[in-house]
Amino acid sequence: MSYQATLKNAVKMTGIGLHSGKPVQLVLKPGRPGQGIRFFRSDLPGSAPIPAFYKNVINTQLATTLGRGEFTVSTVEHLMAALYGARIDNLDIDVDAPEIPIMDGSAAPFYEIIRETGIEIQLVKKPILVLRRKVEVRAGDKFAIAEPAARLEIHGSIQWEHPAIGYQEYHYIQGKTLFSELCAARTFGFLNDVEALKRMGLARGGSLENAIVLDHAAVLNPEGLRYFDEFVKHKVLDALGDFKLAGIELHAYFRLHRAGHDLHSQILSEIFSNPDHFEIIDDVQQDVPASLARPRPTVMVGSLAASLT
Repeated sequence: MSYQATLKNAVKMTGIGLHSGKPVQLVLKPGRPGQGIRFFRSDLPGSAPIPAFYKNVINTQLATTLGRGEFTVSTVEHLMAALYGARIDNLDIDVDAPEIPIMDGSAAPFYEIIRETGIEIQLVKKPILVLRRKVEVRAGDKFAIAEPAARLEIHGSIQWEHPAIGYQEYHYIQGKTLFSELCAARTFGFLNDVEALKRMGLARGGSLENAIVLDHAAVLNPEGLRYFDEFVKHKVLDALGDFKLAGIELHAYFRLHRAGHDLHSQILSEIFSNPDHFEIIDDVQQDVPASLARPRPTVMVGSLAASLT
């Protein structure tokens, strides 16, 4: 059982919105133990906080969008992945636009500034969700399958009929895989799709500076790829960010094939749909997020007294 963590100090970042093409300011501020991660729209006075929680996912097209009432914030997945990599549990995030800045298209800029700012360990235990049954969702040839495991593992695979991509797979193992091995993997898209999005008034901030762009045959970025398997690594990075929206540390083995934000959201919903799918291990019951609290009998798991929630 490990302890919760937050930032030592507030830190400000600026970047460009992927779809608006306009400057976006982001402020990350320390959070109190047990509060979780919350987004605030600083450009909308009086806006309610938007908890970073899977139930608040309102759209998964092109990015993960959270919403609460009339207030929304999109493209949260890369920042959430960085918070997973830095082991941050409690944070307030002010953003003065409807989307998180795209930065370089990866989680690395967020992760680096968090590490530079410093992490504060909070003396409150971190609860863990342990999956107890196999859960899966499918959509055609795409699937997301979760099975019991002693830690978080993600085996991602993709298949594109493109000479620069083809079939790729990558296996992330918590505690073994260094987050630095994949955090710089960038989002990617195809030139004809980017042009179509811009005609629709979207992706105005998209460029070779913040995405891998491919034509029919090759990568167009002059510097090439950062990793030989950058495409699948970015898909796994997206999954880490989306699974951070569970609001609790997950111990499960995910197999994802051609999965995107939609299936990531659906597999979380499926896991939480039945309390028999999982149990919450926590020796301090009040540390369990209120959204997950459900009285259950106390059982022994290993050397820990675990309360199912």
